[in-house]
Amino acid sequence: MPRVSRDCCRCYGAVMDTQTRRSRMRRTRTGKRIELTDRDLDIFRLLARYRYLPSTYIHAFVGGASKTRFKERLGDLFHEGYLDRPARQWELANCRHRPAIHELDTSATRILNEQGLVEESRTWLSPLPHRQFLHSLMVCELLASIELGIRTTPGLRFIPWSEILAKAPQATRALPMPMSLRSTAQAGGVTPDGLFGIEYTGGEKRTYRFFALEADRGTMPVARSNPDQTSYLGKLAAYQDIVSTQTYKPQLGIPNLLVLTLTTSERRLGEIMQRFAKPASGTTAFLFKAHSESELMSPARQLSSEPWHRCDMPPLRIDCQR
Repeated sequence: MPRVSRDCCRCYGAVMDTQTRRSRMRRTRTGKRIELTDRDLDIFRLLARYRYLPSTYIHAFVGGASKTRFKERLGDLFHEGYLDRPARQWELANCRHRPAIHELDTSATRILNEQGLVEESRTWLSPLPHRQFLHSLMVCELLASIELGIRTTPGLRFIPWSEILAKAPQATRALPMPMSLRSTAQAGGVTPDGLFGIEYTGGEKRTYRFFALEADRGTMPVARSNPDQTSYLGKLAAYQDIVSTQTYKPQLGIPNLLVLTLTTSERRLGEIMQRFAKPASGTTAFLFKAHSESELMSPARQLSSEPWHRCDMPPLRIDCQR
């Protein structure tokens, strides 16, 4: 009988391991019994609040000593039908090298409903498939990054959309789209990509700031010659009207509103700010920042602590009261 070298055995073992390794793209049920833990339930609640999140964000929120073991657990929850991995992510050129993006699947949703653990969403992304998947993902990543940064800063508390809505007037809560801010400058008003607040505690004093977030992937023209066509400057004009008339106060019951624009390149950021600054009035409540989408594969906690640009004004950090 011919001898088989140890090197050959290692190669054969590596081949067998590759053949039996589960695909991260396609579900392979093994019938493995899943004993759900408190951390699993935390994952489910998190994805009920943020529709889409990469594994790096989920780990940042719920913790775990070993990132490898954590990813294996996410794999078990995916393959056994608790979590899903949106198919649109596999169309990305770097999909094999980026953290897998997760959302709830039917089993996890059923468990949350049965145990009464469903919480109000931090975004208003519907459970239906999204035509603009990458934009929806970016909104979730930005809001989650800011929340994670606020969580690690003493004296600060992140205020989610659900809490803002719960304290809004009853007439607003009864609206089919309570987050749509009314504006005379744009028919139908404007619906922010995200809406949140920050509570600042200094001694016994508490102050608050509230923010409308716009995630700009560069797909909308900055300006158009026809004002009836959509443009980013048109959207900012609607926000200018909302801020100057303070229509957000009676609608949402909040004392102030700053508008955050995060775009994906310094070049586009410069163009937006240059064009927006020309009217020169009512721009102090508008903050701008550039951050590439590739850098959002892991939480960008610095979004809450780094300065945001303002037109003809000093930069402003959103984690500071002043």
